[in-house]
Amino acid sequence: MHIAVSGNIGSGKTLLVEKICKELGWNPQYVDSDKNPYLENFYANMPEWSFHLQVSFLQSRFKQIAEIRKSNDIVVQDRTIYEDACIFAPNLLDLGVMKKIDYNTYQDLFQLIDSLIPSPDLLIYLRASVPTLLKQIQMRGRSYESGIRTDYLAKLNERYEKWFDSYSGNKLVIDIDENDFSQDPQAFSRVLNSIKMALPK
Repeated sequence: MHIAVSGNIGSGKTLLVEKICKELGWNPQYVDSDKNPYLENFYANMPEWSFHLQVSFLQSRFKQIAEIRKSNDIVVQDRTIYEDACIFAPNLLDLGVMKKIDYNTYQDLFQLIDSLIPSPDLLIYLRASVPTLLKQIQMRGRSYESGIRTDYLAKLNERYEKWFDSYSGNKLVIDIDENDFSQDPQAFSRVLNSIKMALPK
């Protein structure tokens, strides 16, 4: 079974994957953004590196899905392949930091990959307000994220809402403002129960 966790920068995806896998004995699947060879360059010069970064993430997530589908275990994936194509790449285009020709090439590649892969058995969306995102970004203290702007996160949130509303597969939304599972054991229990109830029977 393939469970995918989605959400904006700082919403708590990695932490949720860690906690539910530890609690239930499921297998986590991460993309280690800190080791992405393009990420630091991207934050320093978005127009130069946006296309490289998006293609790198697309390749990495496609490889993950292929591995997940070979497994007989319950695997929980940290971020989905859809978010790059439906949220981050269009946002980069609108901001003028990805060229239209690069965007079109990227989307053609994504559409080809999307035609070859099944949807997750459950898609979880971590919804969080911009103040919550900023607080959690500051807490984890990644230097390359220190310059992320409020309006950038707000625009991403708008795109997440639109994308999640249009997603037709099995899905679950978790409100992080009301369920701080990182600090509150009761909130984590509520989140865990919601996930169990949303799993396909």
